Amino acid sequence: MSSLDELIERARVLLSEGHSPGQIADELSLSIETVTWLLTQQKSGAIPKDVGIDWTAVSSEGPLLDELAMMMLKHYYSAISDEARGEEQPELFPSAVVGIAISGIPLATLIAVSEDVRLAIYHPAKQSTHDPPVGSFSGNFAPINGERCLIVDDVITSGNTMHEVVQYVRKHGGSPVAVLVIFDKRGIRDVDGVPVYSLFRISRID
Repeated sequence: MSSLDELIERARVLLSEGHSPGQIADELSLSIETVTWLLTQQKSGAIPKDVGIDWTAVSSEGPLLDELAMMMLKHYYSAISDEARGEEQPELFPSAVVGIAISGIPLATLIAVSEDVRLAIYHPAKQSTHDPPVGSFSGNFAPINGERCLIVDDVITSGNTMHEVVQYVRKHGGSPVAVLVIFDKRGIRDVDGVPVYSLFRISRID
């Protein structure tokens, strides 16, 4: 079975288990457009330009996941230290970490514990059942009003979710200081003026 056949099968299984296209996109680290193609077009039509990422060897192991989260955090602090050139910039140190459901949540939790700061959870619009879809913060975790927020997720695919989260944080009184991801498929330097720090940039060469 080819990797494409495997993705089609995984997408179908997730759909049969009740996952929405947005949830399937998160599970497979793919764009909504790619998931739609996998579920409806199969092998006919143009294949969307996307890159599949399987990082379950790390995400399923607690100690490895913790090390990865610490790598993300160290990368961020190293980068802002270089940019600041020795000047103190307390506004760049987070008072809250925002984890984007679902894959960003464990990473954000580990970072929040390490930094001894508040934890907020964001549910993106693509996972919403409302019509039209809307994003929201979980009421069971920290509010972000007045907080300096570090936004954390596993991957940037299209950038749409990140734009949504940054706007939502600002609308609700928070100040987004940076976006941290493991993988960046778009090579995005910033989201609405908020810098993006990725461990890996992934490019498709046709």
